[in-house]
Amino acid sequence: MSKAGISTSTLGQGGQTRAALPEGTRIYAVGDVHGRSDLLERQLAAIDADCKQRPVPRPITVFVGDYIDRGPDSRNVLDLLLRWQQSHEAIFLRGNHETFLPRFITDPRSLDEWRQYGGLETLLSYGLKPSINPDRNEQTMLATEFAETLPREHLDFLQALELTFSCGGFLFVHAGVRPGVPIHEQTEDDLLWIRDDFLNWEQPFERFVVHGHTPVNEPDLRLNRINIDTGAYATGRLTCVVIENTAVTQLASDEI
Repeated sequence: MSKAGISTSTLGQGGQTRAALPEGTRIYAVGDVHGRSDLLERQLAAIDADCKQRPVPRPITVFVGDYIDRGPDSRNVLDLLLRWQQSHEAIFLRGNHETFLPRFITDPRSLDEWRQYGGLETLLSYGLKPSINPDRNEQTMLATEFAETLPREHLDFLQALELTFSCGGFLFVHAGVRPGVPIHEQTEDDLLWIRDDFLNWEQPFERFVVHGHTPVNEPDLRLNRINIDTGAYATGRLTCVVIENTAVTQLASDEI
């Protein structure tokens, strides 16, 4: 088991960007969790250990969304994030997956779409027992049962998530931004779902973009962005990058 520490192995030599954070600010950016509470718990412990070893006036944790679905323990992921929020400065961004759960409560038919994105695994984590392909009657019953089971603080948390967070020269967002469109004019659909038009853009954006949404084998650092979604639910790798001044490095956590 490795000790928490900084690694630049997957970010190339130096991991420098043209953007910078304000002096005294350090950001820990965490990629898509997708129901892997085991990996999240380990990564949060690594963040605390790093802050203790290398104190900084203002450490901020930024989570880029997709906390639920696909993985086995979405409920405990939200519990962990709520506890973290009580004792740390943290920003929680909305991912596209966070749009499904609240919608299901008011529109049971939306389970047809949500289950294709791992929604059944989320329902199972709350103790429900959906069939593989629920019909309309079962969808209605599940939505009623889920509304009674879901802790109010979980729903409040999901409904209060931010779409973007800016600090210094960095922009944090779940999926990315539409090239050529000012940040304040971006649509929610693009911020939560965009892929190719954003990923294939090689020119600078308004700010250096830190994002998830599209799984990669290792953190993908480009001149204008970094992708920190390493497919945690399938790979067992939840990425956290540390940003300080202009440097971006990877935080190591205990191995599985």
